[in-house]
Amino acid sequence: MVIMTEDQKMIYFMKRIVAGEKIEADDWMPREYRDTLIKLISMHGMSEIMGALPEKEWVPKAPSLYRKLGIMAKVQDEMGHGQLLLRVVEDLLKPYGKTRGDLMQDLFNEDLKFHNVFHMETKTWADAGLIGWLVDGAAIITQTNMLGASYGPYAKALQRICAEEVFHAQHGEAIIMALAEGTDVQKAMVQDALNRWWPSLLMFFGPESKATTGTSKQEATIRYKIRINTNEELRQSFLDKYVPRILSLGMTIPDETIYFNEESKEWIYQQPDWAEFRKIISNNGPRSQARLNLRRSSYENNAWVREALSAKVN
Repeated sequence: MVIMTEDQKMIYFMKRIVAGEKIEADDWMPREYRDTLIKLISMHGMSEIMGALPEKEWVPKAPSLYRKLGIMAKVQDEMGHGQLLLRVVEDLLKPYGKTRGDLMQDLFNEDLKFHNVFHMETKTWADAGLIGWLVDGAAIITQTNMLGASYGPYAKALQRICAEEVFHAQHGEAIIMALAEGTDVQKAMVQDALNRWWPSLLMFFGPESKATTGTSKQEATIRYKIRINTNEELRQSFLDKYVPRILSLGMTIPDETIYFNEESKEWIYQQPDWAEFRKIISNNGPRSQARLNLRRSSYENNAWVREALSAKVN
């Protein structure tokens, strides 16, 4: 049996990455790779769980039984995605002696962040539709960028999640289409929601490297083939896909400067306030603390269920 040094293990690991092989939970991996995955997937998982809350607020206020059933199913799916992803992270945490419960405590202690869009208010039914159409649309662009992720368990989980997110986006689009084809009041409701959510949608993909303070996380994820494209490339893909669709509904993009540069083949747009972005993801957004408190109380109130499930049978 050949015993490799740490340097030799790293060389062999990178050869596997370059060759397109999948890394599994029990395989040797460098600490940077493991830590990068833990941070990425735990944030993704918590964002799915916290992301169910803005739409959950509209379950009792949905305009019809049909819409109520649709949004209830979507909320259920999002919670399932979160549990699936936290299970993937749990395997990566084993060498550190941590569990899924520790991740929840990290969220409650505000050491683990969740996505900027899920800190925002949902003021109208159009907001619920816009989350499904544009926020989930942005999520699909981000997640399909990682379908070929070098870490096998994450890539497998994303196959299921992306398939279900397509239905979520169609659900949101159906809501927006109905409103956009409705009364003047309903059309105005969609435009108002778009105006309020546009900065968050641009922030969804994260800042460019030059807009960050410190080392960009993009480098490690691309080097290890966890993802393919940069934040800006993903944002450009989002604009390519959705700007024409928004305009086709008679809506106005809330950015007078936006245009497509034919020479560079990219959208030129007004940058969002990245200082505001950092404030939001630090749990100082409009609904950050209210949603964290709801999740904290829910976790405490249902502790008996976890205890019952973990009880040993004599």
